[in-house]
Amino acid sequence: MHFDADNLPLRRPVMVAAGRWPDTTITAALDAAVAARPDALAVVAHRHATGEERRFTYAELGAAVDRVAAGLARLGVGRTDVVAVQLPNWWEFTVAVLACARIGAVVNPLMHIFRERELRFMLGHGEATLAVIPASFNGHDFPAMYRSLQAEVPSLQHLVVVGGEGDTSFDALLDGGPITESPVAVDPDEVIQLIYTSGTTGEPKGVMHSSNTLFANIVPFMERVALTGDDVVLMASPMAHQTGYLYGLLGPVHLACPAVLLDVWDAAVAVALINRHRVTFTMASTPFLTDLSDATDGEAAVDSLRQFVCAGAPIPGPLVERAQRSLGAAVLSAWGMSENGAVTTTLPDDDQRRAAETDGCPLPGTEVKVVGEDGAVVPSGVPGRLLVRSCSNFGGYLKRPHLNGTDEDGWFDTGDIARLDDSGYIRITGRSKDVIIRGGENVPVVEVESLLYRHPAVAQVAIVAYPDERLGERACAVVVPKPDASFTFDDMIGFLTSEQLAKNYLPERLVVLDAMPTTPSGKIQKFKLRELIVNEVTL
Repeated sequence: MHFDADNLPLRRPVMVAAGRWPDTTITAALDAAVAARPDALAVVAHRHATGEERRFTYAELGAAVDRVAAGLARLGVGRTDVVAVQLPNWWEFTVAVLACARIGAVVNPLMHIFRERELRFMLGHGEATLAVIPASFNGHDFPAMYRSLQAEVPSLQHLVVVGGEGDTSFDALLDGGPITESPVAVDPDEVIQLIYTSGTTGEPKGVMHSSNTLFANIVPFMERVALTGDDVVLMASPMAHQTGYLYGLLGPVHLACPAVLLDVWDAAVAVALINRHRVTFTMASTPFLTDLSDATDGEAAVDSLRQFVCAGAPIPGPLVERAQRSLGAAVLSAWGMSENGAVTTTLPDDDQRRAAETDGCPLPGTEVKVVGEDGAVVPSGVPGRLLVRSCSNFGGYLKRPHLNGTDEDGWFDTGDIARLDDSGYIRITGRSKDVIIRGGENVPVVEVESLLYRHPAVAQVAIVAYPDERLGERACAVVVPKPDASFTFDDMIGFLTSEQLAKNYLPERLVVLDAMPTTPSGKIQKFKLRELIVNEVTL
């Protein structure tokens, strides 16, 4: 597989000269952790369905990674081959990612909620050669789904099934013996991760990252929040998201500290895990913070938890106050993207009001600016397009360099609207890309709209966000039916489900109008629709 990560060689001289690219790999970090702390706890994985808890020391984790790497190599997986990993937060996810790094394969993490529609494109576009999947999760038969996909994705030659049987099982890789060759010497500028954004132009984009771009984010992030090898990280945010991948998988290995993994979010279980393992840090979206605060408010204590970094949606002010009271931990707000990881965070010593009022200030090695339509920087407090220039900016979009959105000076257009205050803190105020963020998960608006336009009763459709206290935003479909046609909520859900759309992307409300508000040129005025929906919600 050829990766056209053209941004990487162009940026290398500047990044190396500035000391921002550490020129290391996750394999080197794992080997260092095994050598320095072989008996230290590395991973604790809790299975919600069974209550089972599996633990690995760093020596045990290193041995498991070696065996799975050898098994992948025997299946013909090699350098630059793409391995899709569609697993919940199980220990097998961690082992699979580290095993791929050891043999130079590229990991394509996939959310476990994805179904045929999303997977058909991502697996085909990324030319995945092997997929690591569950036998079953939340009642879904993954092997059956993937066998049907193999007929449409010629590159996908192998399936490795966690919980499966025989030669295609994950256990078969583990039992195959350790790697006999020396680890592949992966250059820190080689692509090691291919992660897909939720599509805003009808199809997702494949974000390419190298060891250098990922570690250029992990190192300053961990330093900002003052994490060390003595900390314990709880990760309930999916590791197929950049949040979970960076700060629940790679980050703990870099620090040689334990990661406690939770595969299904359950606040009561999370409280028990925090107390049992003396968790000091976690990072997730606003709904997780809400639920954890509810679970501990006057009912349970989590006295070990020092920090909760909240990203993915604005944090309501009352929630920050309640969370600080109930959890006894500092709440930090953060903002970032798959393309660069965390870009901004508030500081651990900041007044807690900053977490509710801003999305933080840039990490070391990262710059932000807000510009108007003419490209000129706007005054402090004035909303404009948010541009980012960072040591952790991605290498480009696979097979779509024309969409990279990075100018010759290295500024990446995020597609978001923000304002910047006099202290250097940003606040995201909107998105020029029509994406709804529901509980930290991006809803691909254009894709959902395109599907609804296929319904025989739909003349016009627009998907807009409306506020939700717990999830931040929910999606509402606004539809103008064709003459003499009717269209109900059940019609919409049934049709989108038949089109194999992921459940998390289904609109949660439907508003039917006689006509859309439009500009003189005929473009739908979504801001007016948002106002309409918000007014209805608050009535």
